[in-house]
Amino acid sequence: MVTSSVRPQGVQRVEPSSPQRQLPCSDIGVAPYPLSLPATPLFGTDGIRGRVGDLLTAPLALQIGFWAGQVLQTVAPKNGPVILGQDSRSSGDMLSMALTAGLTSAGLEVWNLGLCPTPCVAYLAAVTDAVGGVMISASHNPPEDNGIKFFDSQGTKLPSHLQEQIEAGLRGMSPNLLLNGEWGQHYHRPELTREYTDFLKRPLHGDINLQGMRIVLDLAWGASVKLAPEVFTAMGAEVICLHDQPDGARINVNCGSTHLGALKAAVQQHNAELGFAFDGDADRVMAVDPQGRVVDGDYILYFWGQTLRQTNRLPDNLIVATVMANLGFERAWTDLGGNFVRTAVGDQYVYAEMIRSGAMLGGEQSGHILCHHYGMTGDGLMTALHLSCLVRRSGTSLSQLIDQSFTTYPQLLCNVRVEDRERRRYWQDCEPLQNAIAQAETAMGDHGRILVRASGTEPLIRVMVEAADAQVAERWASQLVAVVEQHLQ
Repeated sequence: MVTSSVRPQGVQRVEPSSPQRQLPCSDIGVAPYPLSLPATPLFGTDGIRGRVGDLLTAPLALQIGFWAGQVLQTVAPKNGPVILGQDSRSSGDMLSMALTAGLTSAGLEVWNLGLCPTPCVAYLAAVTDAVGGVMISASHNPPEDNGIKFFDSQGTKLPSHLQEQIEAGLRGMSPNLLLNGEWGQHYHRPELTREYTDFLKRPLHGDINLQGMRIVLDLAWGASVKLAPEVFTAMGAEVICLHDQPDGARINVNCGSTHLGALKAAVQQHNAELGFAFDGDADRVMAVDPQGRVVDGDYILYFWGQTLRQTNRLPDNLIVATVMANLGFERAWTDLGGNFVRTAVGDQYVYAEMIRSGAMLGGEQSGHILCHHYGMTGDGLMTALHLSCLVRRSGTSLSQLIDQSFTTYPQLLCNVRVEDRERRRYWQDCEPLQNAIAQAETAMGDHGRILVRASGTEPLIRVMVEAADAQVAERWASQLVAVVEQHLQ
């Protein structure tokens, strides 16, 4: 295990002899606010994300790195490096170099892992003396997008008040800085990813293996193309891979966790026990059974929750989910005597509620799963390994587990593209839309739910309608989408 900030062999650091001095940002090559930034906040539900060349540019990334470096150093318990990783997007190298310039200008050492899953960055930030981690990825978004997300020295998503401090610096609202004239160094450290894969296997090796199981992995041309097959093979599985090269032009395109058609076909074609589809940065996963049925985060939470409950490792029998969790899942879990708490959409909100309540298991329908017995952040690869072992231990198939679980309510999710950031942000003030929502909720009563929200990661208004009757869900979803298109586009 990596436990200290150890530099590559033969590299020594020369400590500066110059005293600390206060410098305006322009004197160190980072002007306070030379860019035109949108009036709305840069940080969404999962870091800063947007179209490369539009919102995300090299000059902006340089400043993000600088101001993030300032903030991370003020809150970290030790003075260590920053862990940096990226997915396969074509714009990743450009943003990586710009971020590195900003971080090193803030006096920080950068350990660059290269291509790796987001949870790998989070893990290494937690087990080294790092002040934090940075992942360059837009997760499930299309190739033309990219993003920057931060982790603190504990490997958890950077809290909102620290994100606000970074943004204050970007907008020229921070005072002159106290600098000591020390500039950081950059090192390539891809070998550290082995620490992460060892960590994933450690709770499972010696207890159970996947010998004889045929598993299909859809790697989405993304961050998991190397590590996921290695880990499953090491656990004894026969692995069949789809979209298994790092391809920034095709990442997430008709594949991965948001496009399951290819995985369903491959699982049935190869007579596999189960299949997994990761998103571009592998912090979430969706599964498919031999019949081609989708096993989303709701099912994974239900299965994992039952296993933890049976071994007395689920405090208060509590599962934390989001407002997107299916009503069928919630009612099935509470019928078993379990407790169920919903949060806003976003794994950061799930995490916050888990910390507040002491819950050990939580996650999102989209496949972000957090189990604090094994880690502090969502990890698609970890989730896939544990679900595979859960199936092996059960002595049955994933299909049989589904049959014995719960019936989902028909749930329709419609995305309406709204480019105007202000309109997306203030959709709650749209009176025709609010009236339409109220009308639908009154009509469905206890037999359905409505959820309308602005996406925190894409230029979309999301409309979700859930009802016991599929035709009712379709009718109200169609009407609400029409109102959004008429009044917000």
